[in-house]
Amino acid sequence: MFQAPRGTTDLLPAEQKYWRYIQSKATELARRYGYGRIDSPMFEDSGLFIRSVGEGTDIVEKEMYTFEDRGGDSVTLRPEGTAPVCRAYLEHGMHNLPQPVRMYYFCPVFRYERPQAGRFRQHHQFGIEVIGDADPSVDAEVVELAWQLMNSLGLDDINLLVNSIGDDECRPQYVAGLKTYYTSHYAELCQDCRNRLERNPLRLLDCKVQTCRSLGEAAPRSVDHLCADCQQHWDKFLSYLSTMTIPFSIDHRLVRGLDYYTRTVFEIQPGDAGGQSTICGGGRYDKLIEQLDGKHTPGIGFGSGIERLTINLKRAEIAVPDEPKPTFMVINVGEAARPAALELAAKIRRAGVGAILGNGSRALRGQMRQANALGISYAVVLGDDEIQRGEVVVRDMSDSSQEAKPLGEFLDSLNGSAES
Repeated sequence: MFQAPRGTTDLLPAEQKYWRYIQSKATELARRYGYGRIDSPMFEDSGLFIRSVGEGTDIVEKEMYTFEDRGGDSVTLRPEGTAPVCRAYLEHGMHNLPQPVRMYYFCPVFRYERPQAGRFRQHHQFGIEVIGDADPSVDAEVVELAWQLMNSLGLDDINLLVNSIGDDECRPQYVAGLKTYYTSHYAELCQDCRNRLERNPLRLLDCKVQTCRSLGEAAPRSVDHLCADCQQHWDKFLSYLSTMTIPFSIDHRLVRGLDYYTRTVFEIQPGDAGGQSTICGGGRYDKLIEQLDGKHTPGIGFGSGIERLTINLKRAEIAVPDEPKPTFMVINVGEAARPAALELAAKIRRAGVGAILGNGSRALRGQMRQANALGISYAVVLGDDEIQRGEVVVRDMSDSSQEAKPLGEFLDSLNGSAES
């Protein structure tokens, strides 16, 4: 029997209400903050991600789905959402628009990772990007949007973690100190971190192996090595968060897993944080547009995994509205009633009201049980007698009351019915 590929999952009808809930809340918030939607291709030129995400990252080295297409070009399924948006910003001349440009998106993301709870090889993200403004007030606004998203979903047992990793001026000195520290603990490092020590020392702080995490607690702190400009940006950012009464903690190990980040980085985690706990993460990427051959253009954004948000909604037992159900089931009794029932169901739907056709091979009682099981509000009974009299019997499934109505009168009444 065929099964979904490892690390993927089917989104069944029963789960759709969580996605609809998350997407509606996220879309409403993004529009309130002035963001416009963007959708980019599911795959891109592989060079886009190698150049932006970084050759020394786990994503590029181990996790990208990269293949050669029939034209001989190397393409990669999208492993993250920011680089494609920046590519679109450049390709479509968005620098000519009023700056900054605010965009949001929903997209599938593909990474060849070891599947576990909350981590999939195909998962889905809601993300936002603000391109064209370097002011720390924009950082605070982006964090506030992320914080408000969690609150609007009903997730209030959450922690905001922030850090600054500096920029090209001050980070080299910090990375040199970090490398010296970890070199003195070389024997305690996992094999991946021994490789990172030479190629990408900042990633050492991001390791999830417990021995390496313990070393990270005592490692040099990036905020102690900021240049004057980065220090000013960091101080203002923290003051803006306080002004907006957003609670936060500084996590000196927080660096995020992508090379393009500069200065502000942040994550939101649930209060009972576990192994795969981050439900939102992002940061500033002031050099990314330049890495893609554009002019200096600062940017900041975040991504939030819909699957992980769903897990946390369930864990917190948050009541999510059910998917809307059809208002009517047209129950048909007798072979001759089938065409008339089919026609009636079509007329109900064309009037803008939800309706499904009952299983005419079942008896009346069986179709009523089916309507109850599906949560249908009203059964519309149509048999040979009703057809002959030109009427229908409308049964209220909540209290089993029913009344016969002329067919024309019933159809006219649909104009005042709400869409299901």
